[in-house]
Amino acid sequence: MNPPSVHRRALIIWLAIYPGITVLSVLLGPVLAPLPVYLRTLVLTGILVPAAVYGLVPALLRANAALTGRRRSGRSTAGADALKPAADTAAPSST
Repeated sequence: MNPPSVHRRALIIWLAIYPGITVLSVLLGPVLAPLPVYLRTLVLTGILVPAAVYGLVPALLRANAALTGRRRSGRSTAGADALKPAADTAAPSST
């Protein structure tokens, strides 16, 4: 199966990052409030980037593959084999 298009990958990454930042901001906001914004961002990205790279994005890519495979499996591919050229299996003659 082909990998998703760059547009679909961007959407998948956004679906991992935006909710993750929102949840972490709500949960850690009171704790991180006294810190300067660059340190808050450092803490949030230090937690979220590994979570997204190792957990969220792979899970979303698997879900995308399952949904895409399920949607494509409904189409008929019977005519696709008729369009492929037949492979020539005869051995070359040595004359």
